[in-house]
Parts: sequence; structure tokens; C-alpha cells
Amino acid sequence: MADSFKADIGPRNEQDTEQARGQASDIPVGGWVDRMPGWSRPYIRLARYDRPIGMWLLLFPCWWSIGMALALPGGDWRDAWLFAAFGLGALTMRGAGCTYNDIMDRDFDAQVARTANRPLPAGEVTVKQAVAFLVLQLFVGLGILLTLNRFAIAVGAASLVLVFTYPLMKRITFWPQFVLGLAFNWGALLGWAAVRGELAAPALLLYAGGIFWTLGYDTIYAHQDRRDDVGAGVKSSARALGLGSKPWLYAFYVLAAAFFAGAGIAGGFGFPYFVGLALGTAQLIWQVADVDIDNPKDCLAKFRSNRLFSWLFLGGILTGALL
Repeated sequence: MADSFKADIGPRNEQDTEQARGQASDIPVGGWVDRMPGWSRPYIRLARYDRPIGMWLLLFPCWWSIGMALALPGGDWRDAWLFAAFGLGALTMRGAGCTYNDIMDRDFDAQVARTANRPLPAGEVTVKQAVAFLVLQLFVGLGILLTLNRFAIAVGAASLVLVFTYPLMKRITFWPQFVLGLAFNWGALLGWAAVRGELAAPALLLYAGGIFWTLGYDTIYAHQDRRDDVGAGVKSSARALGLGSKPWLYAFYVLAAAFFAGAGIAGGFGFPYFVGLALGTAQLIWQVADVDIDNPKDCLAKFRSNRLFSWLFLGGILTGALL
């Protein structure tokens, strides 16, 4: 099943490949980054500060968890500063993760049209410079982590195993998206731990739901590259499922919604929580129904639309908490 779509891949000559790379590049052109000093641009692009959707997808599980943990008995709204702290932490650690991913994948990226113009394969920075930038970001992240309680520090430190493992998974399994789900939703555990100094059923269910949510949205994202990934030797759920992905995407999102509902039930949340979740789930179902998995631009648009789902769900959590 992994390469069931190979028949739709036509040969590309060198000129076609170069033209495709320019057209398919995921680096925005003409934006605010191009007005920054020249030396800074490769680092901004390494950390993906110009493409913040990944930061939002890393941040929202943290915010969901913090909101739920504050709402339950024993929660102290003076800890609402954690929303800002986790915002800065998500920006920093997503940047570090992208930098590390680009270091590890620089040879793969050079063979994929969407990524060939990234700073490392394009020669805009050296590997040593990228490593130094990675270390700087990790130190900033450590500083933010050390503002939390001891249990939360331990939970946060444990996430590094997943952060540094994920880029290797696309070499050995067609399901690196599952490992990304484990890593990107760790904030559901860390946010809860930061507020309450422990873990509980709502956080664990929220984490499980987030894993299936990521399986859905990152499979859609991976369809952008599924043709190039064959030649580059990159494995993904998009390659595993091929053109028959949609039933699986529905299943991933339904399972995500079920676990999110379970988290609300376990936490004793009321009607507003489930209204927000229902509206968000409708958005997820729309993604799958409407996405053209053969159209990279549409796949990227549907991937980015998960920010709307996230706001709808967060709105239900906070409305339920305040009421």
C-alpha cells in the first residue's frame, strides 16, 4: 500500500525539477523576513518564524491543558501567566525542533521540491552555524522550563527524547506522524503538570486525542511531498495510505474528538466545553471532506486551518471554565 500511487508519478527532467523547486518552495517570498538584515534571514527561516502555524499547533495542546487544569477545583487563576510563558516556550522549542529537523534532513530536503530552498540545502548557513543556533534556542527553552515546578520540569525534560527522535523516524517507519503526535502534544501533559504538579486522567485523554489529531493534520500535510518522498527515500503516512487516505483521516479525527470528549467528561466539564468541541469537530470533518490530496496548495491550506479548530476548542474550554 505504501507506494500504491506510484503510477501517477511521471518522469522529471532536470529543468522541470528546478522549475518545480522554485514553484513548490514553502519559503514565503516578499514578506517581513525579506525586510530583515540579510544575516538574520536564514536563521528566521530555520526556526520557521515566518511560518507560525507549527508554533500554534504545538502551543494549543498546552493552552487547552492549562485552561482545563485552572478550571477544576484547586486551580488558581493567578497561574494564568502560564499562558504567556508557554507561548514563548512554544515559539522557542518549535524553532529548535525545526532547526534540528533541518540539520538531520538536509540531504533529504535537497531532493524534495518543497524543501530544496531551505537554508541548509541552499547553502545559506553551515551545519556548524545551525548547530550553534540550535544550542542557543535550547538554552532559552531551558530558562523558560526552569520557571515551572519540579514535577513539570521533569515532564518537560522527558519530551526531549521525542524531539530528538522524531526526525529519524521517517527513515525507518511509514508512521513518523505518530511520533510527531507524541512530541507535538506533550504540552497537554506539561501544561497540566505546570498548574497542578501532577498528571491526571483529563490530561492523559487530552494527550491521546492530540496524537490522533496530529495523525490527521500531518498526513494531510505530508501529501504535499508524497511524490518527491519516493525518490528521496522518505517514509510517511501519506505514502502508506496513498490516494485512499480519506477514510483514515475521518477515523483519526473522530478518535481525536472522542478522546477530547473523554477528557471533558473526566474533568466534569459542562455544556460550553462540548459546544466548542462540536464546532471544532465539524471543522475537522470539513477538512477531510473538502481536501484535494492531489493538490499540494490545498493540502497546506487544510493543514493551516487546524488553527481554527484549535481556537474553537479552546473557546469551549475557557467559556466552560469561566461559567
